[in-house]
Amino acid sequence: MANIKAWLSAARLRTLPLSVSGILVGCFYAFSQGMLNWWILSFALITTLGLQVLSNFANDYGDGVKGTDNDNRIGPQRAIQSGAITVAAMKKGIIITAILTLAAAITLIYLSFGKDNFIYSLFFFFLGLAAIVAAIKYTVGNSAYGYRGLGDLFVFIFFGLVSVLGCYFLFAKTLDVLVILPAIAIGLLSVAVLNLNNMRDQVSDAMSGKNTLVVKLGAKKAKLYHYSVIVIALSLTLLFAILSNFEALQYLFLIAYIPFLIHLKTVVNNKVPKELDPELKKVALSTFLLSVLLCIVLQF
Repeated sequence: MANIKAWLSAARLRTLPLSVSGILVGCFYAFSQGMLNWWILSFALITTLGLQVLSNFANDYGDGVKGTDNDNRIGPQRAIQSGAITVAAMKKGIIITAILTLAAAITLIYLSFGKDNFIYSLFFFFLGLAAIVAAIKYTVGNSAYGYRGLGDLFVFIFFGLVSVLGCYFLFAKTLDVLVILPAIAIGLLSVAVLNLNNMRDQVSDAMSGKNTLVVKLGAKKAKLYHYSVIVIALSLTLLFAILSNFEALQYLFLIAYIPFLIHLKTVVNNKVPKELDPELKKVALSTFLLSVLLCIVLQF
């Protein structure tokens, strides 16, 4: 039982709602246009959850073997850091999760394109491989991009653009210009969660040689960056509603803006990085709430 708890902890269940936010928006936007397919939605969710768990395992492994997860770190203790899971066991967990995720991705591709559209199938297959590699290479290896300040870019691409636009394309086999707006918005809000994490860990990351964007920018500029990505994301979502000719009741999604505004006030007044830790969960769940409300109002 203790081992199961350790693996569940390493999977970081609190990160999962954020990971599916873009998937939901992309799929339900397609649903709103009459392209209903629950199988595609189901396997898109399974694939994304697999990628998120894979990323979490790889992050635990990468930071664990590099010594980045140490007593100076402010956040919760990780599995390898605490000794709850060995390095060898985590490596096996990463391999198994990667294989299962790839299998789910291949199933998703087949459900969407069948035996036709070989070029699309091939493109999405390599996109799936790229997502798996990106999930692992964030902290694993000498060329880990998370240690070079590129984490924000990859999160924006995969949690925003690929997640929303990719899911919509699986249904429509084409792109809709308007859906680019929520894709960018979800991507930026996902970046905000990573930025919070990096603001919390700025000192320990710098000491460990993990040069995140926050370490490169410094605390003051990192805050300005944080305000910017959230305000731009909320503005683009509102623009999406306006250009989509939302009716009055469809603006119900604006309820989700309230926790974001409260969060921004908290960050403005923050002086102790450790106190930012609870904000990660708040921003992640607020992003999930925004995506769910958008899914609902799109069906009106």
